[in-house]
Amino acid sequence: MQVIIADDHPVVRIGMRMLIDLSGTCEIVGEAEGPDSLLSLLSTTPCDLLITDFCMPGNVQADGLKMLDRVRRLYPQTSIILVTMLANVMTLRAALAQGVMAIIAKDGSAKELPMAVKAVREGRRFVSESLRASLALADAEARSGIPSLSAKEHEVVRMLASGMTVSEIADHFKRSVSTISKQKIMAMQRLGISTDVDLFAYARESGMVH
Repeated sequence: MQVIIADDHPVVRIGMRMLIDLSGTCEIVGEAEGPDSLLSLLSTTPCDLLITDFCMPGNVQADGLKMLDRVRRLYPQTSIILVTMLANVMTLRAALAQGVMAIIAKDGSAKELPMAVKAVREGRRFVSESLRASLALADAEARSGIPSLSAKEHEVVRMLASGMTVSEIADHFKRSVSTISKQKIMAMQRLGISTDVDLFAYARESGMVH
């Protein structure tokens, strides 16, 4: 398998390269340090597998889900393994819904990357043990009636916390500013939050943004 790795930390890329080399089944054909260089690299270097961080600084597609969406649309034959510090369940589910084949926690075991590569090569999905636990806990909380945001409300809160304005979010989703404002208000009411500062704090604490 021809592999491209993307992470804004050189040390992380070195570690990933070592783990991938150990598998003996992959050839690393390129490295990228952010969304901009990744999209440029993909346009010139075909690959079977992309192993990428979720949150990387960049001018283009700096939002992780938007970056994944663009890669999936432009390179549908490329499998994706996500390596991330994020533990937010809604974001994890959104990534899986966009066709990501595997998600690995950066603080997980070093064994998990080779396991994920093997799973993807065999056409199977793989999720880190710690992240599987988070998904299972969220499912249990949902059944117990603990308030949770809808997928659209979650995305609005996450984008606001990442620095986007209501107008920019409305433009991104091709919705009206009024609709986005209502979703923001509904999210705040559902969470029992009354100020933007508290909303952004909630987003950070729940792992939506770094």
